[in-house]
Amino acid sequence: METTEKIVEAYVRYVKGCFTLPNIKCGGQFEIDLLAIQQVGKSRLKRYHIESGVSISGQFSRLTNKPYSVETLKIRGKTAEQRRTLGYFVERKFGAQHIQQELEKYGFLPGNYSKVIVSWGWDAGLLEVAQKAGVELWDFKTILQEIAEISGSGKTYFTDDTMRTLQLMAKATIK
Repeated sequence: METTEKIVEAYVRYVKGCFTLPNIKCGGQFEIDLLAIQQVGKSRLKRYHIESGVSISGQFSRLTNKPYSVETLKIRGKTAEQRRTLGYFVERKFGAQHIQQELEKYGFLPGNYSKVIVSWGWDAGLLEVAQKAGVELWDFKTILQEIAEISGSGKTYFTDDTMRTLQLMAKATIK
């Protein structure tokens, strides 16, 4: 599990109050980054299928609406750019048959869960395009800020390694 995926899981667990299941292997060498379930009221659940696409490497940091192509994904030198497109997530990370089959095993059926992409920002206008595709976008920078806010309050002690590290970092930056 990548560090950014661990941070997203910690955020979903400790800030949003969800039960989580990370890194679910699927057929065809596919993988689900994170499933999360949040109890809303006594008998209602909110489900999330979360895919993390966080990169801070210059030109590939932002999520784009550039065309996605399976053929282009296979071309060395074009892979990173393809993995930063909304189409990559919609088709490959959310829509692949192996992913759908695995989601059903956990009760994630079409229409009863939210599809979420976590990214280090996105291109102008992409939020609206993503919403039309049935996808929520969460900004990784905002997630870090929210974690820092609750960590800086000094009221909670985290035993989770990821949250404890972020909490210590937040406390170190408070002036």
